[in-house]
Amino acid sequence: MEINLDLPYITKDLPGVGGQLRLTPGHFIVEEIPLYEPNGEGPHLYINITKEGLTTKEIQEKLAVIFNSLNSNVGYAGLKDKHARTTQTFSVLLGNVDNDSINDTIKQIKGHLPVTINWVKLHRNKLKPGHLLGNRFTIKVTNTNLNATKSLEYAQEIAEHLKKNGVPNFFGPQRFGFDGENIQKGIKIIQGKNLGIDPWLRRFLISSYQGYLCNRYLANRLESDNYYRIMMGDIAKKYSTGGLFQVKDPQKEQLRYENHEISFTSPIYGSKMWEATGPAGKLEEEILNEAGNTLQQFNYLKTKGTRRLGRLLITDLNVSLENQDLLVEFLLPKGAFATTVLREFMKNDK
Repeated sequence: MEINLDLPYITKDLPGVGGQLRLTPGHFIVEEIPLYEPNGEGPHLYINITKEGLTTKEIQEKLAVIFNSLNSNVGYAGLKDKHARTTQTFSVLLGNVDNDSINDTIKQIKGHLPVTINWVKLHRNKLKPGHLLGNRFTIKVTNTNLNATKSLEYAQEIAEHLKKNGVPNFFGPQRFGFDGENIQKGIKIIQGKNLGIDPWLRRFLISSYQGYLCNRYLANRLESDNYYRIMMGDIAKKYSTGGLFQVKDPQKEQLRYENHEISFTSPIYGSKMWEATGPAGKLEEEILNEAGNTLQQFNYLKTKGTRRLGRLLITDLNVSLENQDLLVEFLLPKGAFATTVLREFMKNDK
């Protein structure tokens, strides 16, 4: 199967600024926004850290070693980038602990991990993937193709367009690996091949392929101008509550879409996915058929599937200058990729 990683821009008529990301980790700052605050009691110690140069999985493994525990006893809400300055929370199952034990714990972590510990608190349950509202990003774009004043002018025009129309909720390239190698491995698993890998990596590779198919759906929707409208049979999502419903009157729902009350959702193909019907369902089928796959293959792998928000709203988007560099600040819900927003400003991937 030929892999197509090209994605359209929603701001295709607006020129980009070019530039570079991540000259230093401090140029790409990510702060996790928690779903809830620890209540101060319980067997799990929540540890909020700021890190650079380490993946979330590496921190999990190191914490397990420090406390002579299993990796499964160390929780986190979301995976964070290695090549960035990221602030996130981990939980460690310690059992009965007191304040003296907590102080000893902080010393242990500082002695073994090159991270900044911002706070530690007890809580009753383990932190699990998805236990976050989203992430706040502060990202510096350096070495743009324009002078600083012109870069800001271009960026402000792009920002206004994105505030009005949102941005397709594409999966970022980091999900797919170099030249889409994760996608290729995911395809092999879908085809029934045993790659001899551990269950976590197996799930990740399957999800990479699901993400790729989702991107193809969104690309088609944007290129056909169906991004800007609700279609008959869409599975729509309410921004305020997260509730899903099937669109039976697209003319009625279009006004809610334009008022940023609802969005269409994209398919994360799987055996339990709520399938769209009508024209929206036909598009979902076309994407799957073009890939040469069936929902039965996902069922065989016990991959349930789900629906993913199709349009990201970024009303708090802000652009400014820091010396000669462009500073882009925004908040995204969990599961969304900052590169989806930044590529609209930079336009370096074409």
